[in-house]
Amino acid sequence: MLVNLIDVFTKDGCVRELEVPYEAERFSCTLGTFSIQEKSPVPLKLSHLGQSKALAEGSVKLTLVLACDRCLKDVEYPFDFSFRLKLVSPDYAGADRDDYEFGFLEGYHLNVDELIRTEILFNWPEKVLCREDCKGICKVCGRNLNDGACGCDDFVPDPRMAVIKELMNANKEV
Repeated sequence: MLVNLIDVFTKDGCVRELEVPYEAERFSCTLGTFSIQEKSPVPLKLSHLGQSKALAEGSVKLTLVLACDRCLKDVEYPFDFSFRLKLVSPDYAGADRDDYEFGFLEGYHLNVDELIRTEILFNWPEKVLCREDCKGICKVCGRNLNDGACGCDDFVPDPRMAVIKELMNANKEV
């Protein structure tokens, strides 16, 4: 959703408070496509900071369905974060331009969907687990080990010892 910022950039003391709906049903990134389970409108406060400058403050609350990193079971992961961005209009040419954001602007409009997408990526968890003691899946048959043992032989010989094993097998008398 695009929010017009012309009045906030130009009018001294201008403050706008609004709720912006986040309409996406799925979240896509290089990690995959994830279903959005719950979401709420984004409260947004836009304040004039000076000629062609504005401050955008808000918070995001939503829940994505992610896969557990060990067993691949679906996990509802809540995202609850706030943001505070200093914005400058496209025509701003001040020396302090690097102190402000302009990547979320399309002309004089704030792209709230792109802002939320970027904030989700910044707040992405390092590891997603269905529970702390998740046992993962069997390397042989792929069964979820949280549901019980599968009985597969999970012994993996040390590859550094393969040469010794070959020598022992070659010298065996039959």
